[in-house]
Amino acid sequence: MFSILFNLRKILEDTIVEYIDVDFTLWLSWLLMPLLITFLLPLAIAVLLYLTALILYVYKLHRVKLRNAYGTDWRNAARNVVAAVWDAHGWIWYGYEAVGLENIPQNEPVLFVYYHGAIPIDLYYFISKVLLLNSKLIHTVADRFLFKCPGWSIISDALKVIPGTVQTCSAILKEGNMLAISPGGVYEAQFGDSYYQLLWKKRVGFAKVAIDAKVCIIPLFTKNVREAFRTISWGRRMWLRIYAATRFPFVPIYGGFPVKLTTYVGKPIPYDGNLTPEELQMKVADALNNLINQHQRIPGSISLALLERVYTTKEKQ
Repeated sequence: MFSILFNLRKILEDTIVEYIDVDFTLWLSWLLMPLLITFLLPLAIAVLLYLTALILYVYKLHRVKLRNAYGTDWRNAARNVVAAVWDAHGWIWYGYEAVGLENIPQNEPVLFVYYHGAIPIDLYYFISKVLLLNSKLIHTVADRFLFKCPGWSIISDALKVIPGTVQTCSAILKEGNMLAISPGGVYEAQFGDSYYQLLWKKRVGFAKVAIDAKVCIIPLFTKNVREAFRTISWGRRMWLRIYAATRFPFVPIYGGFPVKLTTYVGKPIPYDGNLTPEELQMKVADALNNLINQHQRIPGSISLALLERVYTTKEKQ
C-alpha cells in the first residue's frame, strides 16, 4: 500500500515538473497582479459607494420610523428595517416609483392582483413602499416550492407570506388586511415574455377569494419588469414538460439590468355580488391588460428601458 502511494506521488511530481513550469506560473501571477488590482479595486470602491448611498438613503428618509419600530415586536422592527433597505435598493438601482397610491382605500381590506415578472422584484419594492408610507403590511401568496427552501420560514413568518388557499386568503382579508396575489404565478413568471400576455389559464381562485371576503380588487402592473429579469427563450417545450412534471421553476433566469421600474396602481374594482368568479376574472384581466397597454412598450426592449433611467419617454394615452 505504501509503495503504491509513493509511486502515485512520484508520478504526480513528474507530471507537474514536465508539464507545468512552476517558476513561470509564479512569474505570470506577479505580472498580472497589477492588472487584477487595477480592475478589482475600482469595483470594490463602486460597491462601497453603493452601500454608502444605501445607508444614507435609509437614514435620511426612514430614521424616525425605524427608531419608533425598535421598541415594538421584533417582527415589526425587522419588517421596517427590511422595507427601508428594499426601498433604498429600488430607488438606487431601478429608480423605482409607485404611481397611483391614492387609489388604495384607507383602513379597508384590499386584494391586489399583479402581473408576475420573471422575478417579482417589483412586488418587493411596492410592499416596502406601502409599509413605510402607510405602516401597513401587504400579505403575499407565494408558490409552495418556496416554503421548502432553507431560510424561507423566517421570511414567511415575519413578512406574512403564505402558500394560500381560498379559505386562508379570504380569512386574511376578513381580518382587515391587504393581500397580493398573482393568478399567473410561477407559470407566468417562467413562460411569460416581453409581450406581457397574462398567462392565467382558467385560474379563478383569486376571484373566489374577493367574492367570499366581499373586498375590492386593485390591479397592479410594473412597467419594464420583464426587462429587469428575463427567462431564456430556447427549449420552451422541454421546460414546459419539466414544469408540468415537477411544478418547479427550472427555466434559467438572467438579468438584473438597472432599467426604469414604475408600478402603476389601478382604480379599485368594487365588490359585486352579482358577478360569478369567471366574470370577475375577466373583468380584472381586462383592467390589468389596460394598464399594460397604456404604460408598457410592446414588445419590451431592454436597451430602451435602460435609456428611460436618464430620459423619460411620453406615456401612451
